[in-house]
Amino acid sequence: MATNSTKRVLYSYWRSSAAYRLRIALNLKALDYETVSVSLIDGEHQQPDYLAINPQGLVPFLIDGEVSLGQSMAILEYLDERYTQVPLLPPSAQARGLSRQIANIIACDIHPLCNLRVLKYIQQPLSASDSEKQQWYAHWVNSGFVAIEALLESHKAYDFCVGDTPSFADICLVPQVYNAHRFNISLDRFPRINAIAQHCNEWPAFANAAPDSQRK
Repeated sequence: MATNSTKRVLYSYWRSSAAYRLRIALNLKALDYETVSVSLIDGEHQQPDYLAINPQGLVPFLIDGEVSLGQSMAILEYLDERYTQVPLLPPSAQARGLSRQIANIIACDIHPLCNLRVLKYIQQPLSASDSEKQQWYAHWVNSGFVAIEALLESHKAYDFCVGDTPSFADICLVPQVYNAHRFNISLDRFPRINAIAQHCNEWPAFANAAPDSQRK
């Protein structure tokens, strides 16, 4: 998995929602990058050659010249500070805080409980059935989305979560909505979430980052 250190390289898995976030951000900022696929299903993230690059053994992982970073939210912050031409946070401190709040409901509260390694663990060794796994997933998605829907309603969000352009909040929301649909979770209770996700997906930066647009 060795790569040229002068290139911008994203280690990614096509269905990873955390990697999906980074593809959106890189597209919004019009930054060229090479994708290196790391199959979570085949266990490539736990192989010695990948662990030598990212000791945590997760995706995404970004190499940008001499900079190497893991964790999608840390990478988003880095990209927004390093490449300022297309800001991914609103101009006011209050709006930036709201964008981060929505993003972190997803990245800190929903996603960690619903990602592949957690779902595998509750099935083996904890012996949860497929229906119990589905119930687990739906519970945490609905719990987080109830809060996000209320925030969007109180701030009268329409096209995007915060303000008139995409921000961290939208970058995290769209992949989580994709995953909810993948797990057949009804989102009828969340009209603002649905409308924002639909609007975002009309933008090429979001559409081209979607899992179904990736080479698997």
